[in-house]
Amino acid sequence: MKSTFPAIIVSALLLTGCANEFNQVYKTSDYAYKYEYAKESFLKGKYTRATTLLQDLVTLQKGTDNAQESLYMLAMAQYMSRDYESAAATFKKYFASYPKGVYAEKAEFYVGQSLYMSTPEPRLDQTQTVAAIAAFQDFLDLFPDAEDKERAQKRLFELQDKLVQKELYSAQLYYDLGQYFGNCSDGGNNYEACIITAQNAIKDYPYTALREKFAVLVMKSKYELAQQSVEEKKLERFQDAEDECYGFINEYPDSKSKSLAEKYINKCKQVTKD
Repeated sequence: MKSTFPAIIVSALLLTGCANEFNQVYKTSDYAYKYEYAKESFLKGKYTRATTLLQDLVTLQKGTDNAQESLYMLAMAQYMSRDYESAAATFKKYFASYPKGVYAEKAEFYVGQSLYMSTPEPRLDQTQTVAAIAAFQDFLDLFPDAEDKERAQKRLFELQDKLVQKELYSAQLYYDLGQYFGNCSDGGNNYEACIITAQNAIKDYPYTALREKFAVLVMKSKYELAQQSVEEKKLERFQDAEDECYGFINEYPDSKSKSLAEKYINKCKQVTKD
């Protein structure tokens, strides 16, 4: 234990020394030295320090040979610090300021990448996901032969999958709410809402791997909707549900839900044949 305390003291002194050194650099009016220190901090992975210094320096560097580098480095330091919102804004600023700049292509890619890194899980609001998709699409339009083309395309597919998953959660929620009308307005119905949500998702994302799950929800919702219908609507809705089941079997002949579709068909026929 005796040897531990000197080591702790030495570490504390080193940290204090580093902090004092940084404070001196931060306060100095020697901007060339401050800039070199910021670059060194960045290269050593001390992104918070680099960000702190560069936030002051980018304005001072305007019109100099270091202007582009300082702004791009600030954006990258923010990105590496996981401050994705600030990074996206700074990358956008760089591209707006230097659309033909040395780092223009990378900056435009990292606008999308920064937004991508800050997107929430599918159950939450997906405004950021939509923004990331738009950013990557802009990147691909501007730089169709870019070095990061494949990465951007992969990100686009991942982000679209997240939007599809969000729609699936919404459709499933409507189905699970079933006959609960507390959340409905204007005479709405949860099963109808499920059908509309699922059908829109199939239309908007026709090649999604979740297509069958949406189709199952449509089929189940149409049957449940028929079950709870008033007499004057029962026949029409059971016929619609029956047609939906046949369509499901035709499209997914090997589906695990095929037996459920056949069960629904038999029950529907008991009503439509009468």
